[in-house]
Amino acid sequence: MSNYLLRDYQVDIANKGVNILKSKGIVYYALEVRLGKTSVSLETARLFGAKKVLFLTKKKAISSIESDYINFGYDKHFELFVYNDESMHKIDGKFDLVVHDEHHRFGSFPKPSLGAKTFKKMFGHLPAIFLSGTPSPENYSQFYHQFWCSLFSPFKEINFYKWAANYVNIKMKHLGYAQVKDYTDADINKIMSVIKPYIITFTQEQAGFTSEIEEEVLKVKMKSSTYEMCDRLRKDLVIEGKNQVILADTSVKLQQKLHQMYSGTIKFESGDSMVIDLSKAEFIHSYFKDKKIGIFYKFVEELNALKTIFGDKLTTNLDEFNDTDKSIALQIVSGREGISLKNADFLVFYNIDFSATSYWQARDRQTTIDRKFNKVYWIFSEGGIEEKIYKSVIKKKSYTTNHFKKDYL
Repeated sequence: MSNYLLRDYQVDIANKGVNILKSKGIVYYALEVRLGKTSVSLETARLFGAKKVLFLTKKKAISSIESDYINFGYDKHFELFVYNDESMHKIDGKFDLVVHDEHHRFGSFPKPSLGAKTFKKMFGHLPAIFLSGTPSPENYSQFYHQFWCSLFSPFKEINFYKWAANYVNIKMKHLGYAQVKDYTDADINKIMSVIKPYIITFTQEQAGFTSEIEEEVLKVKMKSSTYEMCDRLRKDLVIEGKNQVILADTSVKLQQKLHQMYSGTIKFESGDSMVIDLSKAEFIHSYFKDKKIGIFYKFVEELNALKTIFGDKLTTNLDEFNDTDKSIALQIVSGREGISLKNADFLVFYNIDFSATSYWQARDRQTTIDRKFNKVYWIFSEGGIEEKIYKSVIKKKSYTTNHFKKDYL
């Protein structure tokens, strides 16, 4: 097979990776975003000699992976079956290799996620290729279940708690009246000595990427009624209307409600939601007039606000975005991985996610090896919660309830 479509570094990585896969049963490609993890994994599958390959990913990435499979000519070498993680439990068939995209999603602890448990039960016996640009964005305890889900895991401890006794400096954390164990202080050197033989890392700089990401924060003054509602909720922890109630009787709920309200939306206690302030959507529409932009939103009602202001100049479909002059709106978590927004003039964040992973992945959706400059705009409400979240995630730390309590309580 001709590799003329693959870049030299992709061929080199795949050749190294297949040797690891054959000897250890797992190869983990920890490659920075936009380096072509899909094509590297497909080339590895070809070199491995696989005939039936299962590829698990996010729903939005399926069409892109299937296109790479055809365009790179891998359909002449093996069958590929692409499913989203949420459909994992429905998959029926025999495979000789499994690829799991955005594998850091299995990094929860101390309990394994449902996805990790399902994967282990159904496909843990298969040789596996794991893919991620951010395998441990917050701490190294996230590595245990990422390997535990495979029978080829180098960790011999049967569960996280036994593993943590050997690899984590376990501390006690005070939460109100209760004490819980804190497993975040993992022994990086000890963990890496075990998993390093399974992992191949590669950076954009090593691949020859010279693109620069410039970020700019733009402030929007929201309606006075929005600030009044936020102040009242912080003071009283409840706002009762004629038909709806906004309740913030815990720190977590207050954090969530303020996150919504400062950007102009609210989800009521009943489960209903609405737009209360269009200021951000109006600002984005005006500031980026005649530009083709990729907009990331956090809450569903933020999408409704954008639709109200942009009308038919906005789409949520990636193919339509690429084929027309329309801008696109994507939810941060579902849109941060596996897609390219290289056709956007700018990326614009309507709101910001608490997750450090979301920050580092979503902001890089424009990057390609040929693109030298990317501009990312963050739209924050004056005096809102967004800037506090931003200051946390740029340090690779998620904005937690403890951060919120220090800022607001």
